[in-house]
Amino acid sequence: MDAFADKGFHATSTRDIAARANMSPAGVYVHFASKQDLLFQLCQRGHVLALEIVTSARDSAHTPPDQLVAIVSAFASWHAEQFRTARIVQYEFSHLTPEHRAEVLAVRKQIDAVVRDVLLAGVASGDFDVPDITVTTLALQSLTIDVARWYGPGVRRTPQAIGTAYGDLALRLVRA
Repeated sequence: MDAFADKGFHATSTRDIAARANMSPAGVYVHFASKQDLLFQLCQRGHVLALEIVTSARDSAHTPPDQLVAIVSAFASWHAEQFRTARIVQYEFSHLTPEHRAEVLAVRKQIDAVVRDVLLAGVASGDFDVPDITVTTLALQSLTIDVARWYGPGVRRTPQAIGTAYGDLALRLVRA
């Protein structure tokens, strides 16, 4: 994970991965069929974890506004707390094979569905004024995912403060 986070998928060699894992390059192939397979495993696990975070956050609240704040806050905080992992999961995804990309996209669609369903519930209850659910879902997801791109050591805001601020922004975005 650290090698991919530091160098990116293409610039990371099997030797880099092996050295960071304290094993021989051949040892990497005992656990993974290829460097791309390793990336897939990281992306798949990261997206499954993201789905758990979003679902758990939604389930922790009872009204659509509270659910939206919980989801966006938790997801933004996670992207800051785990920014190295999140960068790989979100930004190296394009290097997966079409088959692996499809598997990860299926999980991404489940994450989007959690957010979309909360937006639909908020519109139905009159809590949200969202003329385009699809675009708003994309905007909210982009907002939180982008934290992994810019967050790093030396950023003065804590992951929790970022989560709180992003939760507030989410409510403004849906005109709550």
